[in-house]
Amino acid sequence: MTLAAFLAVALLHLMAAISPGPAVLMSARTGITEGLRTGAFLAIGIGAGAVVWAAAAMFGLALLFAAAPALLWGFKIAGGLYLLHMAWNMWRQADTPLALTDDRRPPRSAASAFRLGLLTQLSNPKPAVLFSAIFVGTVPQGTPLWVVLALLTVVFLNEAIWNTLVARIFSFDRSKAVYISLKSVIDRAFGGMLALLGLKIAAT
Repeated sequence: MTLAAFLAVALLHLMAAISPGPAVLMSARTGITEGLRTGAFLAIGIGAGAVVWAAAAMFGLALLFAAAPALLWGFKIAGGLYLLHMAWNMWRQADTPLALTDDRRPPRSAASAFRLGLLTQLSNPKPAVLFSAIFVGTVPQGTPLWVVLALLTVVFLNEAIWNTLVARIFSFDRSKAVYISLKSVIDRAFGGMLALLGLKIAAT
């Protein structure tokens, strides 16, 4: 694998990571409601989920989906339902005042934030197909293991760093002040967008 091909894969995935989707949406909301620390652990979980899909693509999961379309359909339905469940919780709790003090709302644990990020990323099986499209022709058979590990590391860093940055931007006091004043509207907007993404994943 040439250096140019490696850099092309890294750039293509970075563009995919930056594009709005469930992971970016969840990072933004977590940054607003729970701050940078929780958002960073969420982003690490998102990165881990991306590595799972990238590794699966390298080892032929997309070929399995092509051979058994019902399996991909099942993954998409399950992922869409998970996102719809999260969207419903956001919508249902939109009118609940935000508790900002530690004694009223204990912060989400690092493990819980990581798990949320991982499940959010794994709820969308389309990255396996995307990674397969990117890897075809750029990761030839017989690519050394260290190159494969380097690619997976780049995938993790792209997702983790970008989503940590998103959480950071939305964790600023000004962002929180806007959120507190418009919590009901923003939560319903987040919930609505997440529901639409869930429906899109399940239907396409």
